[in-house]
Amino acid sequence: MIKLLIVDDEKNTRDALRDGLQKPEERILFTAENARDALKVLNEEDIDVVITDLKIPDSDGVKLLRDIKKHDSTIVVIVMTAYATVDTAVEAMKLGAYDYIQKPFRMQDIRRLVSRALETRLLLVENTKLRQQLGSKYLSKNIVGFSPLFREVLQTVEKVAPSRAAVMLLGESGTGKEVIARALHEMSGRRDKPFVKINCGALPDTLLESELFGYEKGAFTNAVKQKRGRFELAHGGTIFLDEIADMPTQLQVKLLRVLQDGEFERLGSEETLKVDVRVIAATNKDIDAEIAHGRFREDLYYRLNVIKLKLPPLRQRQDDVLALAQHFLEKYALLNAKSIKGIAPDAAKLLEGHGWRGNVRELENVIERAAVLCSGEIIQKDHLPDYITGQESSKVISFRVGTTLEEIEEVMISRTLEATGGNKEETARLLGIGVATLYRKLKDNHEA
Repeated sequence: MIKLLIVDDEKNTRDALRDGLQKPEERILFTAENARDALKVLNEEDIDVVITDLKIPDSDGVKLLRDIKKHDSTIVVIVMTAYATVDTAVEAMKLGAYDYIQKPFRMQDIRRLVSRALETRLLLVENTKLRQQLGSKYLSKNIVGFSPLFREVLQTVEKVAPSRAAVMLLGESGTGKEVIARALHEMSGRRDKPFVKINCGALPDTLLESELFGYEKGAFTNAVKQKRGRFELAHGGTIFLDEIADMPTQLQVKLLRVLQDGEFERLGSEETLKVDVRVIAATNKDIDAEIAHGRFREDLYYRLNVIKLKLPPLRQRQDDVLALAQHFLEKYALLNAKSIKGIAPDAAKLLEGHGWRGNVRELENVIERAAVLCSGEIIQKDHLPDYITGQESSKVISFRVGTTLEEIEEVMISRTLEATGGNKEETARLLGIGVATLYRKLKDNHEA
């Protein structure tokens, strides 16, 4: 049952609103002539929408608005005023008022406003329940999901996290492999030790070796001082080797030795170093095909594959889409100092129906963009990118004569990244370049 509260010191206004907004068997209307009576009703009834005047005898609408939001932040408040000014309207909206309407108003306008407010109230209540549900589903602050497939992954994570066994994470790009790797570390006895990550596909072969194992001063040109590698830095903790299938075969031999014996040498050194490191590896490639084609050592695979976890793509986790969207919304609303509470039903429907080729990473990018564009409390359809709303007019990009190749390249990379939802592997494939090349070009563009 929908419950509305009308707060106004004028009886004629209260009666007119009660009669105009009453719908038999659908709404219960309460009235109050002052703040004290209004708060009494709020304490006794589960009110959905409050319509209050800005001028009330024992208080004012702005103070009452604060009290209402303190009582229940999901109650939607509409402010009425005969003294409408930009300042009072802005103050009320900043404090969380849904909207304001100036007296005298037409009954059809207030009816329309209340109908929209009720939709918002329903959404806010659903999102609050969702947040409460999610609270019990977190293995760490960044893990969200309660779909059957993802629950199986989380159950395995809980079981294997305390061990020191190597873990191989398989799954498409953007499915959350790094998040799961961090959870494995945080739930282990190594949680107070370093968690070190490296993307094996983002670095040239020679640089990758020096990053993993370190080097001595003078080991190669520009090696002006000794540098410890990622394995040394991860001693006692966990190292996460992302895109392990992109590691060159000569480095795979050195990695196998670390896994078997826990030892290696820095570049340019004959001193053998011992490390205690748990290895978690990940790839989005078909590892069996990589082995069959001789690009990945089978013995290394068996060393890494003590525990295998396959992460489902987001299209197989439809039950988690809105949960993840809400999680990211809270994150980016906080980062952008905004009071965004939820996602409008039509926008939520579009999110649920999208294919998410870029998986969780694409969803996060979409929500971050929406949070930046949103100026109210609710993410609307218009805040979503055109390729999701179906309003993308053309995929043809035009350049004027005289545009430099460097400028064209930067635009093409940017647009392709946008089209793939930030999926760098898919972007590299569509552009016909290697992932390492893409990372280098992105770095060059960023530094330009």
